[in-house]
Amino acid sequence: MSRVQLALRVADLDASVVFYSKLFGTEPAKLRDGYANFAIAEPPLKLVLIEGRAGEDTRLDHLGVEVASTEAVHAATARLSEAGLATTEEGDTTCCYALQDKVWVHGPGREPWEVYVVKADAGPLAKQQGSTCCTDPADADTEEPAVTGGCC
Repeated sequence: MSRVQLALRVADLDASVVFYSKLFGTEPAKLRDGYANFAIAEPPLKLVLIEGRAGEDTRLDHLGVEVASTEAVHAATARLSEAGLATTEEGDTTCCYALQDKVWVHGPGREPWEVYVVKADAGPLAKQQGSTCCTDPADADTEEPAVTGGCC
């Protein structure tokens, strides 16, 4: 199993859940405070909605590829590194209510991509201490881009 992930930062999570449920004909696979994700079979897509600021337009948060195993994440890390891309690895990280292994790279426009595996559900209140997961990078007090766009 492998599918592309699209993570959007939305101003109105409830309205977005209603819209995307209608668009893809399915309800969210996970719905938490400020967060929803859809595991869409056709087309194979993981759609992640992260609540942003009221009144702001929806914007891309980050992109990803969900894979089936930690071994697939390690293989992607090796392949990306060998191709000369700078990678940032995160193992056993709790992000967006799930325990994950992942590797991050940035495209030429600084768009963040992650290759990740979900190892377990982390429950409705789980968030790793000090993580940028599920936070708006616009809130950062640095001019350097965050390792991630948000989470997933």
